[in-house]
Amino acid sequence: MTESPHPFPASTAGADTLFVRESGVGHPVVLLHAFPLSSRMWAAHHDGLISDSCRLITPDLRGAGRTPLGPDAPDLDVCADDVAALLDAAGLDRAVVGGVSMGGYVALAFARRHPERLSGLVLADTKAAADTEEARANRLRIAETLEREGTTRVLLENVPNLVGETTRRQRPDTLAEIEAMVRETPARGAAWAQRAMAARPDSGPGLARVEVPALVLVGEEDTITPPEHAGELAEALPNALLETVPQAGHLAAVEDPRAFAGHVVRFVAALGED
Repeated sequence: MTESPHPFPASTAGADTLFVRESGVGHPVVLLHAFPLSSRMWAAHHDGLISDSCRLITPDLRGAGRTPLGPDAPDLDVCADDVAALLDAAGLDRAVVGGVSMGGYVALAFARRHPERLSGLVLADTKAAADTEEARANRLRIAETLEREGTTRVLLENVPNLVGETTRRQRPDTLAEIEAMVRETPARGAAWAQRAMAARPDSGPGLARVEVPALVLVGEEDTITPPEHAGELAEALPNALLETVPQAGHLAAVEDPRAFAGHVVRFVAALGED
């Protein structure tokens, strides 16, 4: 696996570089991390689970991991345009683009803004709907706390809810690793992401216009974006496959990376058969 900063073209507003982890060869697959993590959540996938079959590219989104925040106002469209710039820098016309939770929101924004760059879409433990007023207010409250305190303490309180009951009972090492990633998250970047998610539009009306095949993945024990929401998402997409990861929650990609990766690899392989 290589780790490197990708410089943006001068015409791209925002950060100077997007930090990227890349491994493997074959069909390009860009996977976007959940909040409040970084591309480190894809470590096992780079260690052969996906990279043995695909060219796996996983950036740190704005203000996460080693990617600087830049001057732009909070907006997930900015992150989607960053991904398009990353494809340009990598010399790729098209790729499978997907993400988990917030990464899924960015993937949906990418599908809306850059549909011609998609060869497939992966949406995992995420949803198309905008936040409710209550959820939006809570995000803004958390953003203010992050900015005021300068630490991710408030985010650590929610880590147990990010995983399923099985992980909480049987995978203490996984829970500890997720907590470690949250502690690494820059507070200012996390606040920006919360404000960007609070401002995101409803992506539902655009789902019918997604022309490429889509894979919708959900953890069986996800209580944040539960399986019924994933079913609604898959039904709204013209050409979608719905798969469930057993005994996993909202971070199924981290809780059971082998099962998650297997679904992605099979989905990408089927694209080559079309």
